[in-house]
Amino acid sequence: MAHNRTLRETDRTRHRRLREQGSLDRGQLDAVLQAGFVCHLGVTLDGAVMVVPTVYGSDGDTLYFHGSVASRSLLASPQAPVCVTVTHVDGLVLARSVFEHGVNYRSAMIYGVPRPVTDPEHKLAGLRCLTEQAAPGQWDYARRPSRKELAATSLLALSLDEASVKLRSGPPDDGDSPDAELGIWAGVLPLHTVWGAPEPDPALAPGTAVPKHIGLREGM
Repeated sequence: MAHNRTLRETDRTRHRRLREQGSLDRGQLDAVLQAGFVCHLGVTLDGAVMVVPTVYGSDGDTLYFHGSVASRSLLASPQAPVCVTVTHVDGLVLARSVFEHGVNYRSAMIYGVPRPVTDPEHKLAGLRCLTEQAAPGQWDYARRPSRKELAATSLLALSLDEASVKLRSGPPDDGDSPDAELGIWAGVLPLHTVWGAPEPDPALAPGTAVPKHIGLREGM
């Protein structure tokens, strides 16, 4: 589906602080979401705010995520909004003064009222999206959910219609300040996340090979 390439601004998504790091580019939202598979879900449950880490998948229009806590919240307040965040840390920005220290990052916030996915076919499609985002190729390799397992799984769908994106990259901002005369090293300490070598389950039968789609991820 073709998207409007500009994110719409709402009162919740309008950038108020560090506005220069904000982006209205819909492509930036897609890139942030595709680069990860763990989000943090903010909900109100029994009058208390909770932020829960969970896995997600995005198909470009909808964010699917496991949501037992959010499901409980929706039972009590069916129209209760949630906030989902995804953040990638790319490096520490070490400046000449502590005040100017920072982080290079990519982040997204999505607001809205999630809807429980109850239709079996829709739920399978959502779980496939979630599984393939974390481990491409795994859905067709592993056994798929049984009817009983499907019924026991809470899956929520959240539209990407109301979202905010912020990013920072590059060196410290104090290279042309008086602090530049201090002779203090400044720069960026990059952070890279890579997959390690697959570790087999000790219960595997001897000779069980690592599937190609998993082996290819080593070092990525």
